[in-house]
Amino acid sequence: MAEKVISVITPVYPPNSAHLAEAGTSLYSQKLPAGWRWEWLVQIDGDEGEVSLPADTRIKVARNRHAGPAVARTLALAKSVGSLIKSFDADDLLTEGALERDIRVLENNPEVGWTVSSATDLMPDGSLVSFPESDPPEGIMARGSIFDYWRTHDHRPPVVPGTMCIRRDLLVGLGGWMALPASEDTGLLIAANILSPGYFITETGLLYRKWPSQSTAQAAHADEAERQARFAVIESRAQALLAMQGE
Repeated sequence: MAEKVISVITPVYPPNSAHLAEAGTSLYSQKLPAGWRWEWLVQIDGDEGEVSLPADTRIKVARNRHAGPAVARTLALAKSVGSLIKSFDADDLLTEGALERDIRVLENNPEVGWTVSSATDLMPDGSLVSFPESDPPEGIMARGSIFDYWRTHDHRPPVVPGTMCIRRDLLVGLGGWMALPASEDTGLLIAANILSPGYFITETGLLYRKWPSQSTAQAAHADEAERQARFAVIESRAQALLAMQGE
């Protein structure tokens, strides 16, 4: 029987890698279904700076010139071997059982191309803030549902794209993550949802760290001209995929 692997991909910008070890600890503690293993692809984004990781044959470290998380993720994809690909940022934490839930859903639902899960904010003081009332119900998310919600709710998806686990063939077919300075995971999620239904897991799968150095907290992330450009290309690709599907 072929080995079953879930590839966890983490882009790292060394100046902002303070929480990488803690992220790794949350990965090491994951228990997977029988016959499965994980590999961790840590892609260093930039020519300067180092990161500290334990010696572990399951960890693959590579480096690229500084080009942003979308490029780093996609280059890491080239070195991965998993049939499932899990996005995982360097400052976040996986909850107990997160990978197992992703795997079981995708094994049990062959028509589903990807999963997302509920996420809880991890605040700077260590407290946790959740918003279960805003989550969709557990279960299959129909094709196009993410896109429909996003374009009618101020370009905010109904789920956290950073919790995504996706089948390798679907991800590769879409060309990896969108070449954007931000929202690259949103663009991927929307495109994947045009081509395939997904599945929402209500149990919290990710602790999303809020801290001053996170990319979404920087002023550039809120630049309106760039924001509109990101959204325009995400929507254009979604519309093009719909047209190619005859919809």
